[in-house]
Amino acid sequence: MFRIFFSFIFLVSVAIVAQQPTREDSLVGSVTPEKAWWDLLHYDITVKPDYPTKTLTGNNKIKYKTLSGGNSKMMQIDLVKPLTIDSAFQDNKKLTFHNKDNIWYISLPKHSKSKSYELNIYYSGKPVESVSPPWDGGMVWAKDSLNRPWISVACQYKGASLWYPCKNMLYDEPDEGASISIIVPADMTAVGNGRWVGKKLSSDRTAKYTWKVVNPINHYGISFYAGNYVNISQTYQGRKGKLDMSYWILDYNRQKALDHMIPEAVQTMKSLERWFGPYPFYEDGFKIVEATYIGMEHQSAIAYGNNYTKGTFKGKDISKTGWGKKTDRLIVHETAHEWFGNSITASDIADRWIQEGFAGLAEELVIADLCGRKAGEEFLVARYKGIDNEKPIIGRYGINEDSSSDNYIKGWAVIHMIKTIMNDDEKFRKILQGVTASFYHKVTSTQEIEDYIITKSGMNFKPLFNQYLRTTQIPELEYSIKNNELRYRFTNCIDGFFMPVKIDGSDDWLFPTVSWQTFQLKNNNITEINTDPNFYIKVKKVE
Repeated sequence: MFRIFFSFIFLVSVAIVAQQPTREDSLVGSVTPEKAWWDLLHYDITVKPDYPTKTLTGNNKIKYKTLSGGNSKMMQIDLVKPLTIDSAFQDNKKLTFHNKDNIWYISLPKHSKSKSYELNIYYSGKPVESVSPPWDGGMVWAKDSLNRPWISVACQYKGASLWYPCKNMLYDEPDEGASISIIVPADMTAVGNGRWVGKKLSSDRTAKYTWKVVNPINHYGISFYAGNYVNISQTYQGRKGKLDMSYWILDYNRQKALDHMIPEAVQTMKSLERWFGPYPFYEDGFKIVEATYIGMEHQSAIAYGNNYTKGTFKGKDISKTGWGKKTDRLIVHETAHEWFGNSITASDIADRWIQEGFAGLAEELVIADLCGRKAGEEFLVARYKGIDNEKPIIGRYGINEDSSSDNYIKGWAVIHMIKTIMNDDEKFRKILQGVTASFYHKVTSTQEIEDYIITKSGMNFKPLFNQYLRTTQIPELEYSIKNNELRYRFTNCIDGFFMPVKIDGSDDWLFPTVSWQTFQLKNNNITEINTDPNFYIKVKKVE
């Protein structure tokens, strides 16, 4: 997701930290016995939103495989009230179930080991409504600029159980993809993930639009949009061949899409494929769908609400460097999430910095491709002032707790500093492409990403990861100069911390640790130094 309202997210994060995790937090965020025994294979969702009443009716056919079997099983399904499960069936047999708040337990008959089954769950009710989409999560009942109904959903933080019954866990994605059918009034068009399967008109003046993805997909990446859309499509010659790129635009914005969105999307795709490797969902195509909220990385159907402007917030540049207005940052950021967030997904939302940090890096890389490396660096460095350091980037595992709001800029800074220290863009690019290839269509963790980068770079970045991901301390380089000798060390850091830094305005590198070291300066007239601004550290001269 694209970071916009720093203060809003910060307040949400602080509120989460202040609370002790509840039993429900643990039931949702951990691998309970009722979730551990089965592997999710496919979702087939049908949903009928009713705009006047703000209600949903629908069903989800869940295909799954037993990992162990032989006895009767209790299956945990997540669905947030006021939505309720009405009935559940397997092999044409009606099943019993009970619930405790938003956790539902379905009693299943005996299973054979490693066999596939299909559970069909019917549900209905008035779902949680998003007040400030996409930040708080829930259904979006809005109107377009012509006062016509527009419907969607965004649910990254709390998860898809806000609008359909599911296994609300990032670690288990439907390996065989998902289908979604949306039933809307016949004068609306409904858009979902992946490729369009068909449209079916009914006598009650509704239309059923069906979409399908064949690749694995995280639960919050499944979404839909309903409004007065027109479509523009093109074929892009990408790294893996021909890629279908499709744009679903509210009908009155067609020319804006032609003039702005499509050139920005093509430019972005070209740059990101160069850095990250091939777009990860050629089989499902690539779509941008216009939305009434700012944006969201729904897989193969990203939401776009940046008003057809470069920069963000109607043309603003958060960095105030001017570089932020060189691209439509919403398109860049959300497209980057197709690699980091959708193809590669953190197995626990506490590790969301993996997704947001690399998506932030993408913004820098696209600007650098257009305007030069220095432009990309200046764009990021100006963003350092937005880092709060109120809590570590990595959140608490196993309770479905979102990580710190710093996962955006500070997570990005971590990867950027690694790039700076490596000082070899070609090697860095190969590592990025190695990450996207090695973790292609997989869930992963901070530890796995750390280990990969350390191994492939041949550099010990472990202290850097520990310092910046797991503490709020900003390392401070203390130094003094006497008789042309520079004396320096790191303070305000973890035990054993070290990180090479470059002296600003020179080609000289320092290799500070927590112990005092010396360096002979070449210029006798130097009385003060600073470090390369690409490093997120503080510098202090001491006597």
